[in-house]
This record gives sequence, C-alpha cells and structure tokens, in this order.
Amino acid sequence: MTALSFDEHGIDVVYEGTEFRLEKSLVEEAIGKEYPEVTDHEVLKIIEEEPALSGEPRRIADILA
Repeated sequence: MTALSFDEHGIDVVYEGTEFRLEKSLVEEAIGKEYPEVTDHEVLKIIEEEPALSGEPRRIADILA
C-alpha cells in the first residue's frame, strides 16, 4: 500500500517501505496540470504501475482545504 501526505509544496510518499518526496513542480510536470487540480488517483498512477484505486478521486485543492 502507498501512503500519501499532501502539503502546499509537494507530497510525502511511503511506497513499499521507502519514503520519498514528490515536489510540486515534479508533480505538475509529470501530470501536466496545475498542482491544485491534480487528483490523488493521478499521483498514485505515477508511483505504482497498477494502483488499487478506490473511491472517488480527490483534487489536491480539496484535500488541503
């Protein structure tokens, strides 16, 4: 399971026991959208090949609100 922790400057990720940070600019470049408009599902798709997506996607802007 992948754990995501969002803030205004990027995302802290724990993937298969490895912790790393995705900076805001990297997320925007990888997904092609402004950071607040990116969804948690889109982030999971750039981390995992076949993520187990459940529930409705949530925009980072809504998560940080």
